[in-house]
Amino acid sequence: MLTEFDPAKLLQFWPKPENPRPVVIVGAGSIVNDAHFPAYRKGGFPVAGLFDPDPARAQKVADSWGVKAFTSMEEAAALPGAIFDLATPPSQHARVLKALPDNSYALVQKPMGADLAQASDILSICRSKKLNAAVNFQLRFAPMMLALKDAVSKGYLGDIVDFDAWLALDTPWNLWPFLKGLPRIEIAMHSIHYLDFARDLLGDPLGVHAKTLGHPSHEVAQTRTSAILDYGNRIRCALSINHDHKFGRKFQACEFRVSGTEGAAYLKLGVNLDYPRGEPDVLEIFPKGGNGWINVPLQGAWFPDAFMNRMANLQRFASGEDSELVSSVEDAWQTMALVEAAYVSSELPATPLRQKPERY
Repeated sequence: MLTEFDPAKLLQFWPKPENPRPVVIVGAGSIVNDAHFPAYRKGGFPVAGLFDPDPARAQKVADSWGVKAFTSMEEAAALPGAIFDLATPPSQHARVLKALPDNSYALVQKPMGADLAQASDILSICRSKKLNAAVNFQLRFAPMMLALKDAVSKGYLGDIVDFDAWLALDTPWNLWPFLKGLPRIEIAMHSIHYLDFARDLLGDPLGVHAKTLGHPSHEVAQTRTSAILDYGNRIRCALSINHDHKFGRKFQACEFRVSGTEGAAYLKLGVNLDYPRGEPDVLEIFPKGGNGWINVPLQGAWFPDAFMNRMANLQRFASGEDSELVSSVEDAWQTMALVEAAYVSSELPATPLRQKPERY
């Protein structure tokens, strides 16, 4: 029997491991400062050090967080019992994974390679080296998303029938200089989070209709995407993403609407609004049997708490405290297959309009 809805009882944080392993970070880009280090410090995960091919950058970041800067990948990989956190560009994942000891535990920054071919190569490497590797699709682990999934699992929304993602943002792409010149940007680097979460919540779709394109104001390959995930005749799933809404905060948006047969949820993903400073996340639920929207008091945010929760699952899997490695490379490959299908769809012509018949 469904109990009275209590938002305070919804799961928001992953249980911590009893004895966390030391973390070795590979890469010293902005995401490491913005999310990885803050999350691991908050979660009590000891960072043994980091390595970056740029020694000066590695030393600067290491000094700011009081950790060791390894002088080589070989030195970083030699730390016994470590969990390796790859905060590397997708083109470098395979090279780093090959350098890790067999049977290691690793967290791979999303995406799992630049395309499905690279994802397949990474999967092959992990299988051959028996790496216990997960991909950092951390939106699944954001406090608001864990709470939403908990509410769904407890029946407060009934069966999910509608999933809408609507984004109108002014995204500072200049923060990621490695993206310049890459042929795939928006879906592969950003909306992949939403596609992955849709898979997590709804399962694998039958297919996807998508169109992704750039904007005349800059040279980033794609910054705008529309996509429909095909779940048959019961679930409607649509995404509308625009990173070039540069007309002030008033009408900008970054939100999900998830509707069930008996309840609904609204989510605001605050970090994307004025990134990386962001705004507070929001989760409100209209539960089954209720008569209005109820705010879920969130105890954390996507950044950095999702990174903390993501690492907690990997740590607990390494210690045997969790039986499932969420977003393992085996599962993450399916998200990459969805991304690939979206790009293929974008290149295909739309259904043409019928021509007006000639006058008889």
